[in-house]
Amino acid sequence: MKSAALIFLCAAAQVTAAEPVDWVNTYIGTGGSTLIGPDYGGTMPLVTTPFGMTNWTPQTRQNRISVSSYAYEDDTISGFIGTHQPAVWMGDYGYVTLMPQIGGFNSTVEYRRLPFKHADEVTTPYYYSVKLGAEPARQIVAEMTATDHCAHLRFTFPANEAGSVILEATRAGTVGYVKVDSAHREIVGYNPDRMDAYLSNVKLPNFKGYFVARFREPFADQGVYRGVLPVDGQTEVAGDEVGGFAKFKEKVVEVQIGTSFISIEQARANLDAELPQWQFESTRAALKKKWNDKLGIATVEGASDEQRRIFYSGLYHALLYPKMFAENGRYYSAFDDRVHNGDSYTAFSIWDTFRAENSLLTLFAPERIDGMVNALLQNYAEGGWLPKWPNPSYTNIMIGTHADSLIAEAIHKGFKGFDYHLAWQAVYKDASTPPDGDTTRRWLDREPGVPYEARAGLSYARKLGYIPADKVSESASSTLEETYDDYAVAQVAKVLGKTNDYRELLRRSGNYRNLFNSTRGFMQARNSDGSWANPADGWTEGDEWVYLFAPLHDIPGVMKLLGGPAAFNAKLDAHFSGNHNHHDNEPSHHYGYLYDYGGQPWKTQERVRQIAHDAYSNTPTGILGNEDCGQMSAWYVFTAMGFYPVNPASAQYMIGSPLFTRTSLHLPNGKQFEISAINNSAEHPYIQSARLNGRPLVQPFVTYQQIESGGKLEFVMGPRPSRWASDWVPRD
Repeated sequence: MKSAALIFLCAAAQVTAAEPVDWVNTYIGTGGSTLIGPDYGGTMPLVTTPFGMTNWTPQTRQNRISVSSYAYEDDTISGFIGTHQPAVWMGDYGYVTLMPQIGGFNSTVEYRRLPFKHADEVTTPYYYSVKLGAEPARQIVAEMTATDHCAHLRFTFPANEAGSVILEATRAGTVGYVKVDSAHREIVGYNPDRMDAYLSNVKLPNFKGYFVARFREPFADQGVYRGVLPVDGQTEVAGDEVGGFAKFKEKVVEVQIGTSFISIEQARANLDAELPQWQFESTRAALKKKWNDKLGIATVEGASDEQRRIFYSGLYHALLYPKMFAENGRYYSAFDDRVHNGDSYTAFSIWDTFRAENSLLTLFAPERIDGMVNALLQNYAEGGWLPKWPNPSYTNIMIGTHADSLIAEAIHKGFKGFDYHLAWQAVYKDASTPPDGDTTRRWLDREPGVPYEARAGLSYARKLGYIPADKVSESASSTLEETYDDYAVAQVAKVLGKTNDYRELLRRSGNYRNLFNSTRGFMQARNSDGSWANPADGWTEGDEWVYLFAPLHDIPGVMKLLGGPAAFNAKLDAHFSGNHNHHDNEPSHHYGYLYDYGGQPWKTQERVRQIAHDAYSNTPTGILGNEDCGQMSAWYVFTAMGFYPVNPASAQYMIGSPLFTRTSLHLPNGKQFEISAINNSAEHPYIQSARLNGRPLVQPFVTYQQIESGGKLEFVMGPRPSRWASDWVPRD
């Protein structure tokens, strides 16, 4: 699947690795199909801060839904874009693009693009550079670094060539605005584009992505354009396909771009605050330090170079999302189209990330968890519901109300920087309030002003104990995943002392049993009259194999339905041997760890190592499936360390087989947690014994509290399976 050329080019572009950030390969996930496909990670070589609001990347194609700005297979660059596109299958919004030029004025993508070679790229999280142009004597060198809301670009033009920079404000079909101010050496404006089709019916008159591009060098000439031609005699223009440009006498031209969702003035304020001086190297060094500080929370020993690059690249991807959405204590809300005081985040791909990405952030970025939960609660207060996939407003993408899980996990892990009672109101509404009409229509099909749809079919679920396939689409997957959400909401009720609600929600969390067809040995959708639906119906991105073990909160209960541990393990064996495990999509991510529950943890140790080897590589196609805002990478990071959150709301991590001889977590709370694996190697994947802080560990899990308290988790590895943890009996 990975060609030798790709592997060589990927490795050749990396600097000598001496610090954690030097191990990051930002090419991983940028290659493969041009659209969503099994080998397309949908990532970009982003230059940005951890959780940065605006990401900066070279643009090899016009991004849209299912198309990212950068694809490894391309050989031309048409601009450098400040993008907010969080995933390949989501749209962008409020973007801004700059492109250096020599020669005549060219505004269109087709004519302004220039060829490049990967050998002429330097790609890191803190700095990007490339040589543009086919003729060495006429090449433009472009460099880029960034801050939370801004970027600093530097263009070096060839000798004896007049250089210019074009700024694209809008594309066809999008009405925006641009103004060139030569006295202040600025090009300012806004881009209101929201590419996502499901927002087309939503009226947000105040929604705009504002920008201020400030140049260091004076303009020799300047102007604005519409379409393919300059607009003579004007310094500002509004409409679609508009932009501005400036020409220069100097051979080195620097530009700093501030972005905002509040106003042009705020974009300028962000620029003044984050880039007060023209110090490209200092900004680059500061961003490098930020990444080293975050990535350096984990240090690893005994990893191959390949594993080390995959590990730190995965951690880089996981620390990109969700994205900051506040600007100096204020944020624009696309839920009520107003500006508010406070902190905020967006781009929560919750159906994907509730499984492991969010849990990883509780370890690596605990200082942000309160703000992220508060952002979800802001969405609830401003829009009426917790979101499923804010980008930057409701999208109603995917099933379930898994923000319930993020909140329950934060509470269980002891985060206290948000209002627990408001959190209860929000999650309880998810569990108790059906959408108007309880129809099958998704939000994108509704007219403006029609409420957001949280749990489709909730009225049926409360009456029948399941969502019927003849009334609601994706009914089987929704029933199973929402029983987990009921469990999560129950945990919030328990903490707040709401005993009756806790008991009722916990009872409802067992309704997954209503879809188990004991004759067939699988979960199966049912109709409203109780009859079984077609086994192929009712699923979301999966089938009966993918969703058999979907109740993350009650794997022991599923084991009982199947007939006990022996039958449970046999079913898992059939799942893997029959090629039913689809690691390229999230519902399968916990499957490798399920043998821990059935008394055969050595099979978990085999499986997770195999998946880590087969699904990830240090190549442009090195992610099996879409990255999905850090979830694919979070799985690898956890697995490499030796554990994984099968039930994230429980604050437990099931043990697999650590890939390295030692991983040290230098936790943000000042403690250190060390995972060591004596005799570890590819030929010694099996745990022979384990100790936690010097005491024998007999169960195949550790807790968040144990990790956060610091200490040592010690494994002895061997070449053959042992009976370690095989006698552990999970509680119902």
